[in-house]
Amino acid sequence: MEELNYTEIKDKPCRIMWSQRDPSLRRNGAGNIYIKNLHPAIDNKTLHDTFSAFGKILSCKIATDEHGNSKGFGFVHYESAESAQNAISNVNGMLLNDLEVFVGPHLGKKERQSKMKELIENFTNVYVKNISSEWGEEDLKKFFDGYGNLTSVFVSKDETGKSRGFGFVNFENHNDAARAVEELNDKEIDGQKLYVGRAQKKRERMEELKHQYESNRQEKLSKLQGTNLFIKNLDDSIDDEKLAEEFKPYGTIASSKVMLDEHGKSKGFGFVCYSTPDEATKAINEMHQRMVAGKPLYVALAQRKDVRRNQLSQQIQARNQLRMQQAAVQGGMGQFVAPMFYGQNPAFLPPGARGAPFGGAPNPQMMMQQGMPRPGQGVPVAPQFRVGPNGQPVPLYMQPVFNEYPQNGGRIPQQRYYQQRPNNQQQPRKQGGKPDEQQQPPAQQSPEEQKRSLGEALYIKISNTGKASDPEAAGKITGMMLNMENEQIVALLNDETLFQSQFEEALAAYEDYKQQAQGEN
Repeated sequence: MEELNYTEIKDKPCRIMWSQRDPSLRRNGAGNIYIKNLHPAIDNKTLHDTFSAFGKILSCKIATDEHGNSKGFGFVHYESAESAQNAISNVNGMLLNDLEVFVGPHLGKKERQSKMKELIENFTNVYVKNISSEWGEEDLKKFFDGYGNLTSVFVSKDETGKSRGFGFVNFENHNDAARAVEELNDKEIDGQKLYVGRAQKKRERMEELKHQYESNRQEKLSKLQGTNLFIKNLDDSIDDEKLAEEFKPYGTIASSKVMLDEHGKSKGFGFVCYSTPDEATKAINEMHQRMVAGKPLYVALAQRKDVRRNQLSQQIQARNQLRMQQAAVQGGMGQFVAPMFYGQNPAFLPPGARGAPFGGAPNPQMMMQQGMPRPGQGVPVAPQFRVGPNGQPVPLYMQPVFNEYPQNGGRIPQQRYYQQRPNNQQQPRKQGGKPDEQQQPPAQQSPEEQKRSLGEALYIKISNTGKASDPEAAGKITGMMLNMENEQIVALLNDETLFQSQFEEALAAYEDYKQQAQGEN
């Protein structure tokens, strides 16, 4: 410890002391002293050498900033409380490198806070600003002499010796200081209003200003709650005036702003603030997805960045949890993948395993090896519709057929939904059983098989809309719509109006998610 203590390791001095296993002795702070107003040239070793004369030192430290420069205070931990008290009695008020240092017992945070409250309630030090630049310490002393006995007066001056316009006056007792603050604050002297108040430390003042700023910000946000709109997907030709013109019919606009980059070019989004929440709600209902300058607008209530990030992270977390649950229950079904060959069933892609076919989507090489019929080889085509019990045509994707190779070797019919295919496409037909006589109701299928079959039908229907032509979009939207119950999905497939409504909502959610992801990148 004597040789290696304060040795620099990676440009930082290390401290070595005996390990103290007893937590009560570690935390009681006995023997620990606090030194402030230290000269910047004093380092750990110099401080240790100075205070080692009063007893055995366990630890010694100078507080430094991120650049390794001294902050002007430090700590010395003695082995005994008697040594600490001896150091306080002898060094407090002494000059170290021409600076008078303060040495006192180290206080914990709770003790310091309680002591700070006591000092605030019984303050004697007064801060004065807006004083004349001609005033010196004698002038300031004469000005406050009538309010009580003064212990010290200080006027801050620049390098030329000229007053900076503020100073400090310390009274002998609290009542005199409080009376001076009450009577002299806002008093006009030489055409300037004086500020007279309790002197505060920098940290206390910064915390008070921060609290005041947060309070004002929250008040402003509460006033804007429900009135400020966020608009994105704006054309580059739209500026503040054009944006206000578009939203003017729906209420009184307090402000409108299109956000610009450093080159003055539009970032494609902006804000419009209305006078009332009702006007903002009306604007959202009327302007969301409306075409302006050839682009559909996205209009919603504006949110703070931290709130938006939290919501987005919660959505992503919920989506990931849902995928994990689906993977456990349904074998990892996460996204539909477009068929590689014409006539091939769309494959499922489990989350995190892109590129691997799943859910019965045949590999082309396996088709060749196993002799499976490929499209165009003359296999009979399955009919597009059959007649149901009520005499109505039943779409092919709702018709049950049978798996050919059950696990037990027998030919027990199992249902599976076919997909709709173009008229000129040939479909392999199963060879086992009599489909028309051996049909079982869809309820006999397992929920996983029903979900997979309905998903295939949904994927084709979504792809045929023309609005989700790329495979990723179709797969993502299919995955979102598959979160519904199977009965609801069947209703969607049979009701075109209901399908279009749900599809538009899912498409809008996907586009919104995609734009947010692009914005974060």
